[in-house]
Amino acid sequence: MTSMSRARVARRIAAGAAFGGGGIGLMGAAVVGLVIAEVQLAKRQVGNGRPAHVPHADGRYGRMYTAPDEPPLTLTMLGDSTAAGQGVHRAQQTPAALLASGLAAVAERPVELRNVAHPGAQSDDLDRQVGLVLEDASRVPDICVIMIGANDVTNRMPPTQSVRHLSAAVRRLRTAGAEVVVGTCPDLGTIEPVQQPLRWLARRASRQLAAAQTIGVVEQGGRTVSLGDLLGPEFAANPRELFGPDNYHPSAEGYATAAMAVLPTVCAALGLWPAEEDHPDVSRREGFLPVAKAAVEAASEAGTEVAAAMPTGPRGPWALLKRRRRRRMPTHDTAPAVP
Repeated sequence: MTSMSRARVARRIAAGAAFGGGGIGLMGAAVVGLVIAEVQLAKRQVGNGRPAHVPHADGRYGRMYTAPDEPPLTLTMLGDSTAAGQGVHRAQQTPAALLASGLAAVAERPVELRNVAHPGAQSDDLDRQVGLVLEDASRVPDICVIMIGANDVTNRMPPTQSVRHLSAAVRRLRTAGAEVVVGTCPDLGTIEPVQQPLRWLARRASRQLAAAQTIGVVEQGGRTVSLGDLLGPEFAANPRELFGPDNYHPSAEGYATAAMAVLPTVCAALGLWPAEEDHPDVSRREGFLPVAKAAVEAASEAGTEVAAAMPTGPRGPWALLKRRRRRRMPTHDTAPAVP
């Protein structure tokens, strides 16, 4: 499938989400059934039926920084097991804690972290999660990070419905005043027990959803980061090192790799990244593109950011595609302070 064709599919899914369509699938129903059966079998094989363990990482990070005239920055994590940090045993190994520590180091301010993500969540759970985040109107987070989508694919949620729920969540958070960064659907084609050709088909489904998510998020004023590498080529090359003990969720090193990809966009959304980094670098293949084309390019290359740019053009809304330089996560002050 060409880049133009992939962009059309992503645009159709996003348009169906916006206008209430529901019949647009990621691929033929019979093929989807095979993919889902294979992935569900893989999940049973790697999960061993054990209950989800999610370390509690809420608290204040960056406690060595003092900003007497400024309150701590507030970061909230929403989404599924990946956002929750399932698969690691210590709070400081979760992506939320890594992001909070990294943000504190860049801002040189404490960061108050809250995580409302839920293992097994699909995009239709975001309405509940956003309700928890916004239940106190006087405490809207400075920034929210959402990681969602894998369970939508494995549980056969129609992509238009998936994108509709995500777009609504981003709209509510942005309307309330929070910045929003979304880590799009990871590449399910690299779960080790999934064999070819279903591995390729799972990858295709994941990337199509990620591209459609990007369009929906950007049109609501959020930013996206492709998380293909979360279960993608970099992880496939080092499965013993970058996957956790269950071979399905990332290891501590895997979560750190994902957090390094998301942190620059979190900082940029809060105005903490160097101003020159917001300009496209042609040598890094960055630039302004129609949002659907930018979404497809981002879905095929992990760590790529997409943010709204010019509102309209001959081919619809435009976006800025960035390949930001990753920042290594701090190795100190990774344990939350007890309030």
